[in-house]
Amino acid sequence: MKRGDVTYRRRGAPRGRPAVSLVGLLAVAALVAGCGIRTTSVPVDAGAAPSRVPCRVSSSDVSTRSPDSVSAEVYLVCASQLVTVDRPMPADAGGAEPVEVARALLTEVQRAPSAGERRAGFSTAVPAGLRVDPSRDGDPAGTLRLSSQPEDLSAEALAQLVCTYAESDALAEDGSVVLGGPGDYPPRGYLCTSQTKSRPGDLATPDALRLD
Repeated sequence: MKRGDVTYRRRGAPRGRPAVSLVGLLAVAALVAGCGIRTTSVPVDAGAAPSRVPCRVSSSDVSTRSPDSVSAEVYLVCASQLVTVDRPMPADAGGAEPVEVARALLTEVQRAPSAGERRAGFSTAVPAGLRVDPSRDGDPAGTLRLSSQPEDLSAEALAQLVCTYAESDALAEDGSVVLGGPGDYPPRGYLCTSQTKSRPGDLATPDALRLD
């Protein structure tokens, strides 16, 4: 375009614009690349993997109970917790002496889980050689003497016994069970709490009571 003798030319795009466009493209590319999961050298604790075991015996795996037996609940370990299963006991066990009830329950909690219980994730930590004996002179009422000192058992085994005994009407007194060992140590009262059931491997459970 001319005005007089002077020729004016239309300016082109500023020279800096291509550089700005390049910077924008690089930023977009970096953003797109960042949409994936970034690797990290720092270990991340995502917690324990969720358990896939059902902790429940299917109806097809439940054994048929004989007419001369009754159902009793005992605690086994499943998915790091205590869960009840039904076990058959002699029908006359309900009216037996407390030590006989304790022995019958001990036998069931010691017994290896059936195939159906194993498939459901159950196990037991109570040793097969453990025995239970009557109280001694001077013991608090309702005391059960084990062939091993209770504190010498694994945390899971002690929790299984305490919860199985504490929920038996023939053995529990005020929601607690009194256990002693073969030595001269005084018996102690134990409670089966919700924490005992949810964390049987915790050495702080089951709660021990001081007996007067």
